[in-house]
Amino acid sequence: MQAPPPPAGDRRRRRLADQGRAYAFLLGGLICFALFSWYPAIRAVVIAFQRYTPGADPAWVGTANFTRVVQDPEFAAAWRNTLTFTLLALLIGFAIPFVLALVLNELRHARAFFRVVVYLPVMIPPVVSALLWKWFYDPGAGLANEALRFLHLPTSNWSNGADTALVSLVIVATWATMGGTVLIYLAALQSIPGELYEAAELDGASLLQRVRHVTIPQTRFVILMLMLLQIIATMQVFTEPFVITGGGPENATVTVLYLIYKYAFLYNDFGGACALSVMLLLLLGLFSAGYLRLTRTDGESA
Repeated sequence: MQAPPPPAGDRRRRRLADQGRAYAFLLGGLICFALFSWYPAIRAVVIAFQRYTPGADPAWVGTANFTRVVQDPEFAAAWRNTLTFTLLALLIGFAIPFVLALVLNELRHARAFFRVVVYLPVMIPPVVSALLWKWFYDPGAGLANEALRFLHLPTSNWSNGADTALVSLVIVATWATMGGTVLIYLAALQSIPGELYEAAELDGASLLQRVRHVTIPQTRFVILMLMLLQIIATMQVFTEPFVITGGGPENATVTVLYLIYKYAFLYNDFGGACALSVMLLLLLGLFSAGYLRLTRTDGESA
């Protein structure tokens, strides 16, 4: 004989106990997010409207911090450099990982070895990577110019030239971060059914046609999401200009995040630093919302 179901009250208490244990496991993560992510963000928004100096009582100044930051001559240069860096990173650093993933996906031998080689730069600490490239770009005895001399080609100022510094930093950032992107693309490529490629080959499609009509449509969602994440990351570039160029030469590599650092730790102006941070937050938030809306609409219409 089947046992009768437990009373509704017992089921409710058991469900509440299960939910309580689940929330208890989540409590540690929630506390970490609250202390190290949510609270600093809310605090920064508050300080953006204050005259805040460590050791002194804060005073509300309204939008004065925003006005002062906008009038700073470095403000326009920082935004111009940041947007240029983002555009160059998309042109240089977005296609290369996708092409490398295509090549790795076609390999039949030593595939694991080349995956490790591609991912190795990601495992190097960012500051160490930037210091290595700073030596590499040295206009005197740096490896880059030594290689050019060996090939009897003209040398370059690399990160020491106002017209080449930003491109040099884009190369560093692309090299240091593309390993993770390549592996994500590789996973997406390997999830594409082989029957689609076989059908395209039977129809006489070339390699480029298969990439255009099969690979890209099948990995479209991954491409769009990685593009959004790359734009957000490159708009917050800091390590490369801080370690390699120090914002120079002639403010050619001063970025928004580097200017925030200067306001906070060089000028001791935390109100201005937070005001600039809020501007960057609003810009990235509005851009992300618009980007997701446009790509979702495009996907639904397709």
